[in-house]
Parts: sequence; C-alpha cells; structure tokens
Amino acid sequence: MDRLITPDIIDTERGLARDKFKDPRVTVDGQVRARVELSALKTLWFNTGTLCNIACASCYIESSPTNDRLSYLTRADVVPFLNEIEEDGYPTQEIGLTGGEPFMNPHIAEILEEALGRGYSVLVLTNAMQPMMRPRIQKMLIDLTERYGERLVLRVSLDHYTEALHESERGAGTWAIAWKGIRWLAEQGIFYSIAGRTCWDESEVEARSGYRALFAREGLPFDVARSLVLFPEMDAKADVPEITDACWDILGKEPAAMMCATSRMVVKRKGASSPVVLPCTLLPYDLRFEMGTSLSDGRASVPLNHPHCAKFCVLGGGSCSQS
Repeated sequence: MDRLITPDIIDTERGLARDKFKDPRVTVDGQVRARVELSALKTLWFNTGTLCNIACASCYIESSPTNDRLSYLTRADVVPFLNEIEEDGYPTQEIGLTGGEPFMNPHIAEILEEALGRGYSVLVLTNAMQPMMRPRIQKMLIDLTERYGERLVLRVSLDHYTEALHESERGAGTWAIAWKGIRWLAEQGIFYSIAGRTCWDESEVEARSGYRALFAREGLPFDVARSLVLFPEMDAKADVPEITDACWDILGKEPAAMMCATSRMVVKRKGASSPVVLPCTLLPYDLRFEMGTSLSDGRASVPLNHPHCAKFCVLGGGSCSQS
C-alpha cells in the first residue's frame, strides 16, 4: 500500500502549486497518476554518502562539507545487494556510485573492487577535484584501469564549457582544479565522460559545440556525441505539470524509457541500521519513496509523485545511467 506522507521538502509558497504531488494515486485534478513498472534492473546506484569537498549553488542533493544526511556506505553495505542481483537473476549491467563526492568515502576502494571484480561496469560521478587527486586514490584508479579497462568510467561534472559559468555554480577556483583532474585522467588513460547542464539559455547544439571547442583548445581528444551528457535542470519548487496516465500518449513517451523502469538506488540514512532502496538517484530525502531494505522490495511500481519525475525524467528525458 502507498504511504500518504505529506511532502516536507516541497515549498508550496514559492512556485509549486498547492496540493500538487501529494497523493500517489491521483493528481490534484483527480486524474490517475502515472506509474512506472520496473521492467529490468539494469543499473543499481549506491549513494556513497552526501559529504562533498564543495557546496554547489544548486546541488539537488545539497551535498557539502557538512551535509552527512546520507552516511558513507561500506563494502558490507554493498555486498548483500550485489549478492541479491546474482541470486535472483537480475539483468544488472552497471553499478553507479554517486554522492556527495564518492572519493571522499574511505571505503571507496573496497566498493569499487567488489563491483568490478564481479564483472559489472562501474560509473563513478565525481568533480575530479582534490579527493580524486590524493596519491592513494590515483594509485587505485591506475591499478583498476589496468585490470578492468573501460568497465570503469568516471563521469566528471563540468557544468559549462566556460570558466565563468562553471564557477558561478561551483565557486571561484574550481575550474582550474577540475581541469587538473581531467588532464590527469586523460594522461593516465583512465576512461571518463563529462556531465554538463542545460540551464544556460542555449541550445543543445550550441552546448555541444562549446564543449567540443573547449577540448580541442585543451588538446584532449573527446567524443562529444558519446561522452558528454547534458542534464535537464531540477527545481522542486518550480511549478511543473503532474504526469497522468494520459500524458504518455499526449507526449509520445514510453514508461519503459523512464529511469525508474531500469534503475534503483541504495542509500543509508544517518543513524539508520541498514540501507534502503529508492526508485532513482533524484529522490534521496523524500521518505514517501522508500521501497524497503532489499531489491525484492524495489520491484514495486513507482508513482510519478515528485516535481523531479516530471521535469527531469518525463519532460526533460534525463537519465543518470551511462547507457
């Protein structure tokens, strides 16, 4: 049964129409809310902890040097879920590690070794700054790449192809530090991709052209078509339409194309005795979306009952996975 918990993270006084995204069964005007079935668990995400070395201006998860609402995961936290994948025959191809900054997690080496050693592809979301550049982490990444090759990919956040706009989000001095990390990855032959944003009042064609020119100036080979992802913006306070069953045909969209049709995320809340499963990477704090403590619990369908469901996934076409 769906839990009817009033959202405590949506500010109805600043943009989002009152009473939207409250009932998991129906929209504010009484229409049947769209739901997404888990078609195949292709990507399992682990949030390694919300602590980060920087505090971005509009981080959807509010990561910072002080935000520890999601605790560091350990290898012992991760192993039961990887075991469950194998025991229950999930068709999982990819393990995603996000944060916070994953390279701040003191257990990151053990987690990476466990996932890669079982044959999964692993995608790590990072800012490529100081935590990644510590000698211990550098040595680990070189070693893992030598043994596992392109099954390990680091996705580096570079919010724009200009220093000014990137630093408007991440703070003064972050551009040069991130580029030091990107160059190091390229020099070591470690596979990486780039994540940009679409909030800069420019077309996707303009954005991709800008990144292509940037990497050309830096003298680094970079396949914009394959290795650049541009994410739709998320704002839980913005007034966005709710998604009904009828919207699929109206928008020409398929439920199976949504991130929650093929992904789940594991988090461990501060003070909790065990991790829990969530539908996706975008809803770490909303307790309405907790599905249970196992992947079996996570088989349930997901009501699209949050602004991020509408703006990022359905209308924006966004997905955090590599494929």
